[in-house]
This record gives sequence, C-alpha cells and structure tokens, in this order.
Amino acid sequence: MSQSNPDPTDNPPPPGRLSRRAACAGDEPIASVLMARTLANPQLVSLAAGFVDQQGLPLEATREAVEAIWSDPCRARAALQYGTTAGYRPLREMLLERLLQADGRSAAELGVSVEQVVLTAGSNQLLFLLGDVLLDPGDIVLCASPSYFVFLGTLKTLGARAVGVATDRHGPIPEAIDELLQHYQQAGELHRVKAIYLCSYFDNPTGATVARQRRAELVELVRRWSRNSKLYLIEDAAYRPLRYYGSDIPSIRSFDSAGETVVYVDSFSKTFSPGVRVGWGLLPKDLVQPVLAEKGNIDFGSPNFNQVLMATVLELGLHQRHAQKLCDLYRHKLDVTLRALADCFADNQHVQWLTP
Repeated sequence: MSQSNPDPTDNPPPPGRLSRRAACAGDEPIASVLMARTLANPQLVSLAAGFVDQQGLPLEATREAVEAIWSDPCRARAALQYGTTAGYRPLREMLLERLLQADGRSAAELGVSVEQVVLTAGSNQLLFLLGDVLLDPGDIVLCASPSYFVFLGTLKTLGARAVGVATDRHGPIPEAIDELLQHYQQAGELHRVKAIYLCSYFDNPTGATVARQRRAELVELVRRWSRNSKLYLIEDAAYRPLRYYGSDIPSIRSFDSAGETVVYVDSFSKTFSPGVRVGWGLLPKDLVQPVLAEKGNIDFGSPNFNQVLMATVLELGLHQRHAQKLCDLYRHKLDVTLRALADCFADNQHVQWLTP
C-alpha cells in the first residue's frame, strides 16, 4: 500500500490570508510547466506531459465544422449564446447514443437518460467537480499505482489522500483493492474511502487496459463494499478510441446495470483536440444534481461554442475520421518505439515495458 498525499489535516494554516486549500495546491502543476516549455520550443519532442503531436491536430476537420456552423444562422446563434450548466443537449444526446452503441447496450438496459450526461471544460474539470462534491479533507481515493499525475494533483488540492493499489498488465488487481478496503474497515476508516479511480483503456502512464472479466469483478466488488459505506468507481476512458490493434471491449460502466456505482468520464482532448476543451461524463443519478449545482457556481456552463463545434464534428463524421488518422499515426510511432526498445534493451533485465 502506498500513500501519495499526506493527510492535509496535519497542515498548519498558510501564512497571510490564503485558505488551507490554497496551501494544499502548492506550486503550479508540473504538467503546466512541461506544456509551457514545449509550446515555447516547437521543435522539442516532449514525452513528459502527454502533448498531442502537432501533425495530429485536426486543422481541416475543424475548418469544415466551423464553416458548417457559420452556414447555418440558427446553429451559429446557438453557438454564440449562453448554454446550460449541463451542456449543449444535442451533443449530450449524441454522446450517450455513441456510448450505448459502442457497449452494445440500450438506455433501457442500463436505466440511463441524457439528463445524466454532463459536459465540462475538459474531463479534468469533471474530475475536480466529482472530487469537490464527494471529498472532505482527509478522505481517501484508491488509485492504480502508478496513476495519472494530474488527477493526483487534483486530489492534493482538495485535501484528499490518494492511496495506490497494486496493478498488473490487466489493470488494478481486485484482490488488492479488497485487501485495502478490509484494512480501512478494521482501522475504522472505511467511511473515509469515497472512490476508486482508474483509466480503463490504455492507462496513463502504464498503457494497461482493464481486462473484460476484471471489469465485471470490479463493479461487483464496489457494489459489495457500498453496502457498508457508499463507494464510487470513476472510470476515465479518455483514450478509448485510440486502439491500434484488436477489438474494442465494453466499458466498465456497461457492467453497472443498476447505474449506481460507476462514473464514466471521457474527453475529446486526446481523440480530437486538447484546445477545444470539451469533456463529459455519464453520472449516477444521485450525483447529477450536486455536480451541476457546484458547476453552476463555478462557470454557469462550459464554453457553448466549443460544444456546438464538437456536435457538428460528430454529426459530419469528422471525429471518427480524425481518430482513425491518429491511430494510424500513433501505431507507426508505437511500432518504431517497440523495435527500438527490443534492439536496445532486450538483454537488460532491469528494463521492462508493456505493449499497449
């Protein structure tokens, strides 16, 4: 068991008039520093911050979508007007339909509706909102070890404790999660464990995809422990369309037939453009109102133009086309990298890697 963040309740109050939360946040996130350096040096090939390949940005697809918006005065006015806190409804409807189709399920089977779909300014905003409505200082989130460092920074800002869970090539190990929950139950701290976070497809940073059988096991495990103290499983699926080999597998959310356990989080940053900043989630019904209430106090609705843009991109089939282009581009880079690793480190027992 590894603990990434210390208990924030041990922190002394910060100097001056800053809040304890400001003290928890610390310095500027390292991701922001790394991205700033990359932007300042266009020729730099940075492997540090998940930066999108400049050649993979959707210039023509975006131009085509914007032209379609401007050619339709009704759509253009909608794009330039205020939106709702939950987000542009046509896009929410399309996203729910796409998810159900990808998982081979129906809305009736999963008991879901478009009212449970929330759009945000990138998936990181949704992760922050989820943390803000679920976590008190000192609460615990179980995360794959290692885990997405930006989310760890979010937990630190919220004063929560991130506790690492053992993983293998198939993702977080259910037995390891069960042991941790037993540990906190015996310590009288089970009520402080609020969520489990994982990347279900091509994890950042390990590249592991949670195995199909394990997905059902994880849902059942969380359901079982939720009888004692409510627990959510946050499924980050930002990389799902970027599959280079093999067939897609259903989301963890698709195994949650009751719809009370899994929060499905997704984004267009990796599969279309990070500059558009459109993320979204399918929330359990009991989280929709608190998340929207908190979001309304923060931004009164994420940028509506960007949401109309992405709805147009999906409607014109541009997203699928661009995602395929990215897969072709990144597949080649993956193959080159794997060959280089095999050539340089095949005989070095201290160097290991996973093939995504």
